[in-house]
Amino acid sequence: MSELHELGLRALARALRVGEVTPTEATEHYLARIDAHAALGAFVEVTREAARAHAERLGAPPPDAPPLWGVPLADKDLTARAGVPTRYGSRVHLHHVPEESDPLALVLDRAGSISLGKTNTPEFGLSGFTETVFAPPARDPWDPANGAGGSSGGAAVAVSAGLLPASPATDGGGSIRIPSATVGVVGLKPSRGRVNSGSGMDSAHGLSVAGPIGRSVDDVALLLDVLVEGALPYATRPPGDGPFADAGRRAVGALRVGVTTVSPWEESMDIRLDAGARDALEAAIGMLEHAGHVVDDAPWAPTGYADMFLTLWQASAARVAVPDAGLDELEPLTAWLIRAGRALSSQTLLGALAGARAFERATISAFADYDVVLTPSLALPPQPIGWFAQHDPALSFRRQCEYAPYSSWVNVAGLPALTVPVTTQGHPVSVQLVGRPGGEATILAVAAQLEAARGPLPWPMRG
Repeated sequence: MSELHELGLRALARALRVGEVTPTEATEHYLARIDAHAALGAFVEVTREAARAHAERLGAPPPDAPPLWGVPLADKDLTARAGVPTRYGSRVHLHHVPEESDPLALVLDRAGSISLGKTNTPEFGLSGFTETVFAPPARDPWDPANGAGGSSGGAAVAVSAGLLPASPATDGGGSIRIPSATVGVVGLKPSRGRVNSGSGMDSAHGLSVAGPIGRSVDDVALLLDVLVEGALPYATRPPGDGPFADAGRRAVGALRVGVTTVSPWEESMDIRLDAGARDALEAAIGMLEHAGHVVDDAPWAPTGYADMFLTLWQASAARVAVPDAGLDELEPLTAWLIRAGRALSSQTLLGALAGARAFERATISAFADYDVVLTPSLALPPQPIGWFAQHDPALSFRRQCEYAPYSSWVNVAGLPALTVPVTTQGHPVSVQLVGRPGGEATILAVAAQLEAARGPLPWPMRG
């Protein structure tokens, strides 16, 4: 048998259910890997003894074992788990231990998984990089001098380095897709309303949703099924759209794929596409054409986006439960966003919400002729720790937009999107597939074709 961390989520879950591996063996293997690669900053809390006790209690697999019975996973540090420190990426919550678990943690419990602790995230999940003042930064396993992106930076690092077989995460403006693309794994943001088991914090303006990160499309599809099946009854279920666990293995006919490198941030920023990102996009186009899909340029000219999104993001930050008198204890970017959000007039916020609704309608209409829209995942390659300039909030925000200009608009439009590596030279480079509303199964199937055409992805490290 391969090393346990090389099995992937689906294979490990099967090995546990049939008794080839015990929960204790799986737990000890991943705890050892977390300790061996602690310098990557994937975790901010490791609950070793609780995980070992949980694994021991499970005993032998029952005949009706849930889908992730005995599988080691972890919670992003925005998701409360009863009795476990939950800091929301902030030093102001260093000693916060919730008495109740968030719905997302309960979904994972019902699926049979074992929590190993908390993965690293920036303060309140408000930035696209994971470099907090109270914990080590999350580092790209391919080059630890570089950051891992955010806000699900720790989760993506843990999956990329084999510290977890997969990971739940949340995405409010790219927080699953940015770090997944940065460290070369697969990350999926579901449609708005698809997963209602919790965004990790309350989902402001419908931007944030829980979703999966994995090393393969197949693993992401399996974890998506768990999140959807565990969601509240009002989760979106389009007619004819069944479980996703086998979506990556379904045959698909010739689809119409629209390609765009347009970013709605271009109106206010100088967005430049790195040569590596352009090469990955061209490689993906060739793979899709070889698979029989019709690939065309997708004309798109969004307007008025930058001010609208910044207003929504500031308003989201304003809801953070820190009094005005305590804002100086926060990191500069967080405090800047909160102060600006609390100074917004109701007229300005209502105007931004109206603009978001108009943007959603216009974007869905613009791409209505396409089954899938293909974009770059990131505009730039991974950047060194410190590049995002936390000391200068305005500069930091601009650099985040320049690094990942193709992410947040998908949240505003409420569409499903997936990032998948397509090139393997040196450091993986990814592309993004955006689906129609409720179109997760289609983008999973297309991503599986890209994955097969790409071939096996090497591990960023051995041992």
